[in-house]
Amino acid sequence: MIINTNAFEIFDISMPITESMPVYKGKDYKRPIISIDGDFTTGSSYESRLELNLHTGTHLDTPLHMIEGGYTLEKLDLSKVVTKCKVLDLTKVGDRIRDKDLADLDINEGDFILLKTRNSFEDILETDFIFLDKSGANYLINKKIKGVGIDALGIERDQPNHETHIGLFTEDIIILEGLRLKDIDQGEYLLSAAPILIPGAEAAPLRAYLIR
Repeated sequence: MIINTNAFEIFDISMPITESMPVYKGKDYKRPIISIDGDFTTGSSYESRLELNLHTGTHLDTPLHMIEGGYTLEKLDLSKVVTKCKVLDLTKVGDRIRDKDLADLDINEGDFILLKTRNSFEDILETDFIFLDKSGANYLINKKIKGVGIDALGIERDQPNHETHIGLFTEDIIILEGLRLKDIDQGEYLLSAAPILIPGAEAAPLRAYLIR
């Protein structure tokens, strides 16, 4: 969704939450369940219920997701997720994002970057989605970025020991997953990606959007 005003544009980069949405590796237990608690046939109001894994759709991971004793959502500094960001076009990358794929891009210390890949265009989110491998993560760590988001349901796939997650978390780099970047051009934006506040949780859904 794109909202135009006289002063700026707002780009919704969130996945809709539905019972038929893509989930990580197609695991059925990760699919959200939406039910009705009451409607106008039973009372004077309409209320519904949502049951979902906290890593469903567009969400933020905290270090507890992969590191025992890592911090949880209430410790998140919101200035890290309401911030300037750069969308980087990596749609030509074949299988995974490596250090060599990032080497010629405009990435500087303190940046928050969003990785746009074929995931936003092709039906591969539950199978062979493009991810950030260990070498790509190490490149970003050495650049001392603030955060990274990707249009995959996981920032890594089938890596031993969760090397990408743990490397980024160890350097306190924010991780966003499940972004939708199909209609977003490479460039600079203002990002708003504040998660629902669930104290003690290792992740939470968010309504992410960009402003230009």
